[in-house]
Amino acid sequence: MSSPRSAGAESGETTVRIVVTGAAGQLGTTIARAYQRRGQVLPVTRAELDLGDLAAVEAFIARERPDIVINCAAYNNVDGAEDDPIAAIRVNALAVRAMARAAAQAGALLVHYGTDFVFEGLEDRSYTEDDEPAPRSVYGSSKLLGEWFAADCPRHYVLRVESLFGGPQRRSSVDRIAEAIRKGEAARVFSDRTVTPSYVEDVASATWTLIETAAPFGTYHCVNTGVTTWYELAQQIGRQLHVDPILVPVKVADVPMRARRPQYAALSNDKLARAGIRMPAWEDALSRYLSGS
Repeated sequence: MSSPRSAGAESGETTVRIVVTGAAGQLGTTIARAYQRRGQVLPVTRAELDLGDLAAVEAFIARERPDIVINCAAYNNVDGAEDDPIAAIRVNALAVRAMARAAAQAGALLVHYGTDFVFEGLEDRSYTEDDEPAPRSVYGSSKLLGEWFAADCPRHYVLRVESLFGGPQRRSSVDRIAEAIRKGEAARVFSDRTVTPSYVEDVASATWTLIETAAPFGTYHCVNTGVTTWYELAQQIGRQLHVDPILVPVKVADVPMRARRPQYAALSNDKLARAGIRMPAWEDALSRYLSGS
């Protein structure tokens, strides 16, 4: 793959056209903003394009003829998917198939974001891209189908992220914990769920580097570096805010949830590093986010 065309008018090259679906969400908002200088960004929200309308998805991409399609949209109601699997599958899988096929017809590159929920979560080490997926929920299964369908576009990246934080919405678990700590309130956090947090600014930067450097197509774990439990992460938030937090440790087994979560959900980003992209440590990412830098 050749790298994207420059957006610089002085170069005389045609501006690269970038469609970003899910542009009102946490990651989509960040990417749409960050890529404004990279090319002509066409942000698409749920109100503007119903991803459940597969014909509309294909028609939109065929009409816009983008160079890059970045799919940040997803049905993220993990527990709700257990009761409404059709909605989850339509958005997380069938819409991706429609995007992939339309992107292939347009000669575009497809970037699709996956999740740690495709894994069973019973290991005691970070999952790699070579590990066999074994989702334990409807949500995880629908996202795995989406990964498979993304491959209908020959030029594609599937980037698995997890425990996203950052962006203007401030609705992530990190934000919930930080708000409680700032207010001096007790924060309930899992003491036995292990994750690798993903800062949206770092995900956006890594995504563009993959595209720009023409890294081999396929699946990558696009997460910050390191492993933590939610309890340890909450402690780190307290240290960075210079507050002694009131934390209530909770075990996964003690919280009633409709969908089963992967308990050890940490992802290895070694493959990304081998592609020349070294992600900052999650502690560094958290510090930048909390300080607003």
